[in-house]
Amino acid sequence: MTSSYTGGCACGAIRYEINAEPFIGVECHCTDCRKESGNGHASHWVFPRAAARIEGIAGEWSMTADSGNVKTRAFCPSCGIPVYMTFAANPAAISVRAGTLDDPSRYKPNVRTYTSRALAWDRVDPNLPNFEEMPPR
Repeated sequence: MTSSYTGGCACGAIRYEINAEPFIGVECHCTDCRKESGNGHASHWVFPRAAARIEGIAGEWSMTADSGNVKTRAFCPSCGIPVYMTFAANPAAISVRAGTLDDPSRYKPNVRTYTSRALAWDRVDPNLPNFEEMPPR
């Protein structure tokens, strides 16, 4: 195992440390991720939730995904940065925004999701496996 993954929001009020390797790196083009990121996609690393230690109190809002599953997005109430996401359908996972890593160069995407909603100007590695929607588990 490599060293732990650390990160947090812009102002430092939310910090995390994860002592596990990520399950997957996802470039998501869904409408929700685009809106939250303010970009053409959002970059997430999904980790085992039990390996994550989070300091600080995040603001949260929950929404129903296209799949019908509830996902809860957590953000810093001070600086507004989206930091992580949890899933009612998979409570063993936590997804952190790649841009919140202290060393975001460690992020390596494995897959693109919701490419049916990708914007023409958003250029992401075309060699990654692509899924028009969410891939089956």
